[in-house]
Amino acid sequence: MIILNAADAAALAEVHASSMQSPWSAEEFARLLASPGCVALGKLVGEALGGFVLLRAAADEAEILTLAVIPACRSEGVGMALVEAAIGEAGRRGAATMFLEVAENNAPALALYARAGFAAVSRRARYYGGKTDAMVLRRAVDGRCVAV
Repeated sequence: MIILNAADAAALAEVHASSMQSPWSAEEFARLLASPGCVALGKLVGEALGGFVLLRAAADEAEILTLAVIPACRSEGVGMALVEAAIGEAGRRGAATMFLEVAENNAPALALYARAGFAAVSRRARYYGGKTDAMVLRRAVDGRCVAV
């Protein structure tokens, strides 16, 4: 894993655009990476960025803001490696619990997060584009169950 910064914003936006219906711009990534507690971790495939995870940690909580893997690297363990790296980084930053939102119809992402120990704790109605609900998922950073 490598740590990415604002200088990598264009590469982050490019990978994000290969994975998302509403991708974020390089400017949005640069702004997020300049904010307190945000870090992006990337997985290189050869010399290219195969995927990344962007997380934010504050106090004893962390949140995966986005995770993207280029199509050629899907189903090869890149996503799980990024989730595991995010959990480890959250722990190093003092977080005890990690959250994320995922579209309720994104079956591959829901399966990935379930394998990583996340469980649904809430739903955000029409969170994505005013149409699709988001599932709010949570897991303990140390792997233990988190009380609801």
